[in-house]
Amino acid sequence: MTSVLLRPWQQADAGALAAAYRDSADLERQLRADAATADGAERIIRKDLGWDPQTACNLAILWDGTAVGNAGISSIDVRHGTAWTYYWLAGAARGRGLAARAVATLAHWAFVELQLHRLELGHRTNNPASCKVAESAGFAVEGIQREKLRYGTGRFDVEIHARLATDPVPELQRIDLQLP
Repeated sequence: MTSVLLRPWQQADAGALAAAYRDSADLERQLRADAATADGAERIIRKDLGWDPQTACNLAILWDGTAVGNAGISSIDVRHGTAWTYYWLAGAARGRGLAARAVATLAHWAFVELQLHRLELGHRTNNPASCKVAESAGFAVEGIQREKLRYGTGRFDVEIHARLATDPVPELQRIDLQLP
């Protein structure tokens, strides 16, 4: 049986992060190019994938002990009870429902532990897999932001989703959390 766990990133995950980046061309939109090397991946873990409930919380998605993705929240606004949600998976880990389960688990934690009320996320409209993750994790579609993102010379529309603490809880099995 496959084991799945969510926990903050550790420096020991650098090799797995670098491998995921090299094996998943689309991760260049999620991570900096230096993620391709172990040294660069260590810097990204230290600077970009940290755990701080005041500002940003990133969780490595471990599948059989190997980090294969990330689920995180940032732009935490305690006054308004809001945060921005994001996620990615290595290509080899996709199609198993891991991202949706990880996002739903993180949302539950954020609503209960941080007492947030609203989580938002966005994905390119040409990424139906990301839309499926958002909807499966209980995030309702709210609209389109036209030409919000630029990759190279192309501009991309973004579909915005949100989940409220008062929304129905999705029927997904949550992933075990191992937090500091």
